[in-house]
Amino acid sequence: MIFLRNSTLRSKQRGSRIMLILSRKTNEKIMIGDEISISIIEIRGDQVRIGVDAPKSVKVFRQEVFDAIRAENKAAAESVALLPSLGIDAKREPLSL
Repeated sequence: MIFLRNSTLRSKQRGSRIMLILSRKTNEKIMIGDEISISIIEIRGDQVRIGVDAPKSVKVFRQEVFDAIRAENKAAAESVALLPSLGIDAKREPLSL
């Protein structure tokens, strides 16, 4: 059950998942579970500044940074697979997501 006050609530079907779409104003928050809050800090034109308050154990990335880390991990895994054929014995730890 979702209780939202002074908020527009919509959803969008994405395959087997549903995206919850909320409208928020400056200084309003969205809670994810009990420990993560997303705050709307500033809205200026087409840019929205948000704040994420989460435990240190929760990793938070912008999408483009997340994609870059994922690509680097994939490249590292593929290069490690080639090393034995080159006579090189080395391990490269993937970046943590």
